[in-house]
Amino acid sequence: MGSKLDEWIVEASIGMMQQAMEEGRLSSEELVSQYLERIERYDHSLKSVIEVNPEALDIARALDSERKGRGSRGGLHGIPVLLKDNMGTNDKTRTSAGALALACSIPKEDSFVASQLRDAGAVLLGKANMTEWANFMSSTMPAGYSSRGGQTLNPYGPGEIFVGGSSSGSAAAVAANLAAAAIGTETSGSIISPASQNCIVGIKPTVGLISRYGIIPLTETQDTPGPMARTVADAALLLGALTARDRRDASTCKKHRLAFSDYTPFLDRNFLARARIGIPRHYYQHLDDESLALLEHAIQVLRSEGATVIDPVELPCQGEEWDAYVLQFEFKKYLNDYLRTLPESVPVRTLEDVIRFNEQHPETALKYGQDVLLWSNQTSGTLTEQVYLNSKRRNFELAGRQGIDAALERYRLDALLILGDDDMNDLAARAGYPSITVPGGFVAEGTITEEGHSTKGPHGITFVGTAFSEPTLIRLAYGFEQATQHRVPPNL
Repeated sequence: MGSKLDEWIVEASIGMMQQAMEEGRLSSEELVSQYLERIERYDHSLKSVIEVNPEALDIARALDSERKGRGSRGGLHGIPVLLKDNMGTNDKTRTSAGALALACSIPKEDSFVASQLRDAGAVLLGKANMTEWANFMSSTMPAGYSSRGGQTLNPYGPGEIFVGGSSSGSAAAVAANLAAAAIGTETSGSIISPASQNCIVGIKPTVGLISRYGIIPLTETQDTPGPMARTVADAALLLGALTARDRRDASTCKKHRLAFSDYTPFLDRNFLARARIGIPRHYYQHLDDESLALLEHAIQVLRSEGATVIDPVELPCQGEEWDAYVLQFEFKKYLNDYLRTLPESVPVRTLEDVIRFNEQHPETALKYGQDVLLWSNQTSGTLTEQVYLNSKRRNFELAGRQGIDAALERYRLDALLILGDDDMNDLAARAGYPSITVPGGFVAEGTITEEGHSTKGPHGITFVGTAFSEPTLIRLAYGFEQATQHRVPPNL
């Protein structure tokens, strides 16, 4: 493919890459080399990649040799993928959650996600920057910032357009064509929001579909990894590689879990004609005129594709006030558990140690303070407090059975439709339910939100469903994507 590779690689899908390698027009080594060159050329300002894997080219060469000798392992063979910097890899890259306290930390073994990707033949290209401690360090820290990696910027308007968090680096790198795809994690909006803001596809799976083993945790109740890619097809391909059961994460072994090893059969262009989609107008109230117009256009597209749109629909829980006790109490417990598994060379073993480390390095580690870490450290770390237990039960009941499920059942819906960065992301997260966002268009002017973010830039259209409804959500997102083709690469 030669000199044309640097042009061809922009917006190339995983399927296109795989076909080119199968036909001998491209090697994984060439693919990895080109992405490394693009990272070198463009990422000095974006800061989306916190570290590249020094072994990536060697891995690619080995996979090229394997393809010639034994054939391909499948759709991810030789494909370069970035991991969010909270996903453990036992290689020459660190796993730090963006924190200086873990800047030299190499876990004793791969995370489940990393090992599954390696088995599928993917090349782990490096680690993506992220909001430090998954945006659970400081109430004033901007999305995309980490003490170790600096400030990730949105390639559609660096420093001007909101990058979303906390899988900010994963989203920005994929959007800028610095990797074929990436894996992010979400506790509440951390895949969907940056995917939406960076004009890519993000799948936040049902909690329990993908093992969290070896990922630096925020909460046991809400955390999940998920794929981030430029197309629904690429995201579906990645998802299927990650869904094996893992006895080290009990959530993947539950009785009613519904998982597939291949989600590509659900790329059904015609499903929208049979779909019923609900419009929860309560969650549109805060939108500015341009954002609301973008949503209204999406609704018209769905109708034109034959979908039955129920507008409006109401959720029994839509007026509820929510607390953050699950996050506050679980972070200390599960972070302490994780830190105790690390090699003795790592200088922190507890949340208390992390706080102390930061206090000893204030100029580099405490640019935005650590009030959220201090807040979590006020808990016992035993998860026995009644206020926590009550909050956890309430989240499942009100957000799940009396929220999303109630609306889906009452109106006989396949999914609910929202804008990418929306309060309902938090609702789905509390219930542990899945969502998928797909490019939905651009807001030209925008306004400033209460949080100080501009609404200017890309926005995703997001479908939210009940537990393990990923096949339906993929069908919906694929149909919308094919009907609209809103994905446009940034001008770097």
